[in-house]
Amino acid sequence: MSDVHISIVVLSWNTREILRACLASLERDTHLEPREIIVVDNGSVDDSARMVAHDFPSVRLVCNAENRLYAEANNQGSRAARGRYVCLLNSDTEVRPGALDRLAGFLDSDNEYAAVAPKLVNTDGTVQRACRRFPSVFEPLLESTSLGTFPPGSWLSWWLTMGDFDHQHSRDVSQPPGACLMLRTAEYLAMGGLDPRLSLFFNDVDLCLRLWRKGRRIRYLAEAEVLHHQGSSTRVHTARHRNLLWIQNRTTYYRKNYGRLAERWLRAVLRLWALECNLRIRLGAREANAKQKALAELDGFLRECARA
Repeated sequence: MSDVHISIVVLSWNTREILRACLASLERDTHLEPREIIVVDNGSVDDSARMVAHDFPSVRLVCNAENRLYAEANNQGSRAARGRYVCLLNSDTEVRPGALDRLAGFLDSDNEYAAVAPKLVNTDGTVQRACRRFPSVFEPLLESTSLGTFPPGSWLSWWLTMGDFDHQHSRDVSQPPGACLMLRTAEYLAMGGLDPRLSLFFNDVDLCLRLWRKGRRIRYLAEAEVLHHQGSSTRVHTARHRNLLWIQNRTTYYRKNYGRLAERWLRAVLRLWALECNLRIRLGAREANAKQKALAELDGFLRECARA
């Protein structure tokens, strides 16, 4: 039987320099129990894999010929894990000393908990208030239209995004950010890992919801701290591609968890969003040619969404 305590799975796609910083932070972190680092490179063309092999020879490197996106590649790395715990760690993070041992120690101490996540901080030390409650059927309307910017929509948005939680102390949460999440490897794999249909977004939300429905608890552990360069790992996608994937994954999440009626509701919300965008373009101060170009881009994006 393997004596590895924590398997750290780091996914990278064209993130060589932030990946280097992530792995360097793991290398500097002293730890009480044996651990392993598994990097899954998703067909990077920036020599990420070569950098890992040369600069971090102790890392187990898995190279994919193409980009298998977030959920599938993380599952791939987790299936190779030999540790009691698996830590899904974004490449745009840098772990603070002792953070991962604190996460594993918490799971060691209480079997009622299935997962634990650290406090995420910005480079200036401020905390990222990233925990959320599970999405409601109203959230797409509040996120996608101006209804979420004034009461009562803004009040509901504040509650859903846990505006009542300062993120400075530990507590149970429904949905911590997926930038760093530790689970028991056997339980994670028995659940099938992240749903690959949620390729880039909402896969961590769905995982937490499945745990919650099983009666399993999730802890936000403020005593463990991880630096997070927010958004750096997804910024390599073009904005259009990222937005399309987000809409596709959100639709899949709602269809899976709330049924076909919720999917039709999302289509209606998308039409409302498009109407607002159309009006802003037409009533804005742009020149006529710029307006026509923007309207054509909006129309093309909506057609892509309809084919999804």
